[in-house]
Amino acid sequence: MIRKIDINSDEFQTELELTKQFTNKVLDEHGLVYNPDDEVNESIQMGLTRNKLIYGKRFCPCFMVIGNTPAEQENSDNRLCPCTPALTNEIPSKGSCHCGIFCTEQKANEIKKQIDVHDAIATHSRGLTKEECANLLTKEEINSLELESLLEARDLGFVDFNLVDTREWMEWVGTRIKGTDYLIPTTSFYHALERINNQKDIPVIVYCHSGSRSAYCQRIMLDLGFKSVANLDYGISSYGGERESGDN
Repeated sequence: MIRKIDINSDEFQTELELTKQFTNKVLDEHGLVYNPDDEVNESIQMGLTRNKLIYGKRFCPCFMVIGNTPAEQENSDNRLCPCTPALTNEIPSKGSCHCGIFCTEQKANEIKKQIDVHDAIATHSRGLTKEECANLLTKEEINSLELESLLEARDLGFVDFNLVDTREWMEWVGTRIKGTDYLIPTTSFYHALERINNQKDIPVIVYCHSGSRSAYCQRIMLDLGFKSVANLDYGISSYGGERESGDN
């Protein structure tokens, strides 16, 4: 079941401010900095707020929460922000946590350069052949231009695939890629995935905000027997095509 939370409610906004104070404290205590992409930080802070309101704890929003009761959740290997794998492995080895909100200064500078490069790229689109569509859908990652072209080709009947948003409902309502077929939130992934469990032979493209959550979901779907699952690199933050919003 997808939990819908009113992000404009006083309750959510109050808790969001407390979450921002919490993430600020994490930076100070561990000598880290925020991701230079403010949308990444806002997305994770909203996810932490959502989980705090639902579960009473700031579970990492980039992973599903296992367990139906507080006791089951306590005994499961759920990530509680700032999680141990991030502090002991991901940040020391990669420069940022899995979600991307907490970075070393060096990693933040690298991300800033990547953002500048992507912003400078001039984009264009052309029609794809059926063979090109089939080849693209076998890739582990696709970029924004490739997804735009695949969506155009799907409209023309050249190819069939499911476009899946792995963010949360509140992010989906705010903005999503036009042509998205399903919302399957990371935090309730297994339950929401039941909607397409009978479509494992149809290629899938997954996306989130920056590509991190969707890469996690991509691995799960492949393990569960989905024929092919491609991840949108850099997520919706890099997408230059049409978007839509609202709870439709």
